[in-house]
Amino acid sequence: MSRVQSVAEMTHIARRRLPDFAWEYLWGGAEEELTLNANREAFQQIGLQSHTLVANHPVPLECELFGKTSALPMAIGPSGFNGMLWPQADLALAKSAASKSIPFVLSTVSNASIEQVRAAAPELNFWFQLYALKDKDIQEDLLQRARNAGVDTLVVTSDALVVGNREWDRRNFVNPRQLTLRNQLNVLMHPGWLRKIMLPSGLPTMGNLNPYVPENERSALGAMKFIASQLDPLLDWQKLAEIRQQWSGKLILKGVLHPDDALKAMDLGLDGIVVTNHGGRQLDGASSSLQALQRIAPVVDGRLQILLDSGIRRGADIVKARALGADAVLLARATLFGVAAGGQAGATRVLDLLQEETARCLNLMGCQNLKDLSPNWLL
Repeated sequence: MSRVQSVAEMTHIARRRLPDFAWEYLWGGAEEELTLNANREAFQQIGLQSHTLVANHPVPLECELFGKTSALPMAIGPSGFNGMLWPQADLALAKSAASKSIPFVLSTVSNASIEQVRAAAPELNFWFQLYALKDKDIQEDLLQRARNAGVDTLVVTSDALVVGNREWDRRNFVNPRQLTLRNQLNVLMHPGWLRKIMLPSGLPTMGNLNPYVPENERSALGAMKFIASQLDPLLDWQKLAEIRQQWSGKLILKGVLHPDDALKAMDLGLDGIVVTNHGGRQLDGASSSLQALQRIAPVVDGRLQILLDSGIRRGADIVKARALGADAVLLARATLFGVAAGGQAGATRVLDLLQEETARCLNLMGCQNLKDLSPNWLL
């Protein structure tokens, strides 16, 4: 992993290692993948200003996120079914985040449980992502388990109440979780993945949900059926207000693309928002996250913290996001490529690369501090 020189190179390694269905789950977007591609194009269309003859001192990269210091302006965001990419991938990601002193967000539909993550990374700045559930007793129990594990920052996802039209998923399966014959043959061409992931007990189940799934249905398929039946498609601002009342810690809304929604989040007393289009996996044709940030940040005007998600592949992307008003970025695919390619070592290498690139970019621009960034540094 130490020889990998970019997230793009890590992506190629992950592609070779994964069977087609797992790769398409990791890589793909919704419908025509317009928004998926727009996320990268938005970063590529913005240039960087540079000033010369500025002393190249080491650039401090730490920032304050929701009352705690993060060593870097980034966190590892929530993602589900990571055990399909690498054994105990959630734990590998958590340990990578802990090693870099940045936050890690565990998904409701993770394969590792809240308790397992805390045991694996005792010093982790540990956040939990919640999908609103129909059964409020289960939802409250999940929140209590998070409190017991020392989680003080909750991220509520609002942009996946209806699952996006991911056609690649339907192409790969003839029935829920039953691969087509072509994909079954393709899996056989990846013996390393088979050995690591499928042996001895098959695809991992969802650790956070196991206590609520009937014992005879605690399989990957059983957990998927359970969460599909439990997701609350009627989550609205009133229900979010109820979660605000139940949760005494920091509360972040993930899924904001419109300035009006950012204002509503402030009115509810939320602590932050994640500007994101769910990595282009939901509404195809939605704004890129970076374009949405340019509309939202001036309206928020520093009154709550903003994280940007979707499309981050280089340190320069992080610099551009900060210059446009984000406090930090949430990493998803970038670190998933790393964990799929090489487990914890791969994820940590991605974080190292993004740290090095961010510092180098600021030095080359002649910007001596993250706090100095503003739109004036952009072209």
